[in-house]
Amino acid sequence: MSGTLLRLACTATVAAQAVLAPVPAVAAPEPQRSVAELLTDLQQLYRRTEQATETYNATTEQLEHQRAEVARLDGELARARLALQGSRTDAGRLARQQYQSSGGLGPYVRLLLAPDPQHALDEGHVIGELARARARAVGRLAAAEKHRAALARAARKALDTQLVLAGRQKRQRDDVRTRLAGVERLLAGLTPEQLAAIARLEQQGVAQAQRALTTAGALPTGGAASPAGDRAVRYALDQVGKPYAWGAQGPDAYDCSGLTSDAWLHAGTPIPRTSQEQWDRLERVPLNRLRPGDLVVYYPEATHVAMYVGDGRVVQAPRPGGRVTVSPIAGHPILGAVRPGPAGRD
Repeated sequence: MSGTLLRLACTATVAAQAVLAPVPAVAAPEPQRSVAELLTDLQQLYRRTEQATETYNATTEQLEHQRAEVARLDGELARARLALQGSRTDAGRLARQQYQSSGGLGPYVRLLLAPDPQHALDEGHVIGELARARARAVGRLAAAEKHRAALARAARKALDTQLVLAGRQKRQRDDVRTRLAGVERLLAGLTPEQLAAIARLEQQGVAQAQRALTTAGALPTGGAASPAGDRAVRYALDQVGKPYAWGAQGPDAYDCSGLTSDAWLHAGTPIPRTSQEQWDRLERVPLNRLRPGDLVVYYPEATHVAMYVGDGRVVQAPRPGGRVTVSPIAGHPILGAVRPGPAGRD
């Protein structure tokens, strides 16, 4: 075949292959998500972020307690070492006194050689007292050694626990940051119209839930705050407008349980730091017996908390990107309510 014909044949073959080659599939456009689906996605992201935040808060509180325990044990260990040094000094001093008093001779030899046997007996009594004092000093020395060793072991164990908690705290902090980044990515991809539609749909859902609670008679019709509850409410309301920040407990920013715990602390009644601990350790009260200052806990995992202020409303640090605000009590699925104070009373 001539060169020209060969070139033509090759060209025809390539063209035929191009015709017969499968056409790459064009990716189908991703279906537009509805406003309801976007709202559900956002609510789930917020909920998981707040759950991670409360877990981080609990570990942070444990870490603070553990650091205090390490400092306490370090102080005790330092005092035990000083006491041990003193016991060693006392034991050595008594040993020298006993040797000097005995003159290096046994008690029976000294009695036989003494010109005044009674004096020798009296001296022997003194030597015996020195021996008993030395025995007591040696006993104290042994006890001090044992106490110091126990404290040293406890201090090492406490420090190991502190290091474990610090590592856990870092992992949980990274988890919160990852979840917050997911919220920010979703929000950044939405148009202003979508954001407005999501806000309207969310408000409609809250209003419907609030009406259902009111119709069912689940909300209180009255009930005055206790003096401490009134102080807690007034303090919480003074924080309205401050930004939500995960892990924050004031005074410039708050997360949900940071607001409630700080308000009750300023009211003179310290309560647990996290929403889970507040739910677990405070007295539970029915919703229809709520009074201002009580805490309303949300979601099955108790991962959000707000403070009841009366008239079916709560003050809360709502979520990342939000600010402390007063809103209807039915803003989230309610788990129950608790009342701060000694044995649930203030």
